[in-house]
Amino acid sequence: MLKIRLQRIGRRNNPSYRVVLVEHTFRPQGKYIEDLGSYNPKSKQKNFNKERILYWISKGAQVSPTMHNFLVDEKIIDKAKIKAWKPKKKPAASQPLADKQTLKVLAGNQNLTTNQKASKIEIDSSTAD
Repeated sequence: MLKIRLQRIGRRNNPSYRVVLVEHTFRPQGKYIEDLGSYNPKSKQKNFNKERILYWISKGAQVSPTMHNFLVDEKIIDKAKIKAWKPKKKPAASQPLADKQTLKVLAGNQNLTTNQKASKIEIDSSTAD
């Protein structure tokens, strides 16, 4: 499946993006089929090849969510904007991170010195016999 998406080409702390047509299995920084424009977030400069983008969309190429929103802003496509990112889910409060017995063992081991830990291990192993 072909996708129209952004490919970062800028150096460190100076981002710049190329709008490319790629196979969806290609690496994000890898080869691309066609260069369709560029975007510079620092200067807010957008250069899109409208004719080629519309051509590839008509041939069935999918557009990434961020590129979709850019194309809506530039009035290249007439659709509503879509949510481009999903917030992280917070862990459920009902699940305890550790049970009480594990916390007691960890708290007991933190108060021991290394010699005491070694002797405790020897004592525990001798009682196991």
